[in-house]
Amino acid sequence: MKNQNTAKISASMMCSHLINLSETIRIFEEKNIEFLHIDVMDGDFVPNFGLGVDYIKGLRELTKIPLDIHLMVNNPDHKFGFFGLQPTDIVSIHYESTRQLQRAIDDVKKFGCKCFLALNPSTPIYFLEEVLDYIDGINMLMVNPGFAGQQMVPSTIKKVDKLVTFLRENDKSDLELEVDGHITFDYAKLLYEKGASIFVAGKSSIFSGNMNEYSDNIDKLRNSFI
Repeated sequence: MKNQNTAKISASMMCSHLINLSETIRIFEEKNIEFLHIDVMDGDFVPNFGLGVDYIKGLRELTKIPLDIHLMVNNPDHKFGFFGLQPTDIVSIHYESTRQLQRAIDDVKKFGCKCFLALNPSTPIYFLEEVLDYIDGINMLMVNPGFAGQQMVPSTIKKVDKLVTFLRENDKSDLELEVDGHITFDYAKLLYEKGASIFVAGKSSIFSGNMNEYSDNIDKLRNSFI
């Protein structure tokens, strides 16, 4: 069945070169990019360090584009106050990252923003069951988190089908489905048809090639949703 949701692009900022950051943001504003995807990594929950508090603060000074903050950190509920969260933001947290998931979700909501639960490729879908009434969406990781430029884990395509069925059976089809990791133009089309509505776009799509190609790449990605 054709997806009736409006597709949104969340540009993966870990793929952006710092030297061209202001110009990249200008292009994204001109092309009406819906979100800037911020991968925050602590070197513990995932084996890499990622974008931090000062980077996020600087982005907020550069643009009003809402942030899509993916917290790949242990005990995220201790750190929400670091990021200057805004009502227009999305915050994704992992089931495995906190012993108090329900409390963490409630704490995110205190900032007025949306809270998504991030699912690693191997995280069972049924972990969602007890928090479906409290989250605003699911961030489905199509790669194991921590590094840009990875190939998609093949089983995640089938997992998206299972997730959409699970949401429908639990009367939660209204929850937003974000897909994150190796979202090529072809995969974007396929995942949109399956029901995804937010697409994290990195080296496999809008950041492929040089900066002069970003605008055309964004157009090509949007055409995947027609």
